[in-house]
Amino acid sequence: MNVENLITMANQIGSFFEAMPDREEAVSDIAGHIKRFWEPRMRRALLGHVDSESGIGLDAIVQEALARHRSVLE
Repeated sequence: MNVENLITMANQIGSFFEAMPDREEAVSDIAGHIKRFWEPRMRRALLGHVDSESGIGLDAIVQEALARHRSVLE
């Protein structure tokens, strides 16, 4: 699993939802999208990157979504 590709995709999702006027809803929707459309090994790889590399390369809103909704994504 190429983590760089996952970072790019996660940031694209984040950019889409960041345009929403309600940040709480945007953060929740980012996590929900990743949960619904990414297979478990993709989610594990992204969360592993957060753990090992402190999420380097991920936009702030994506990092927030992963941190706040981690239990749902695991």
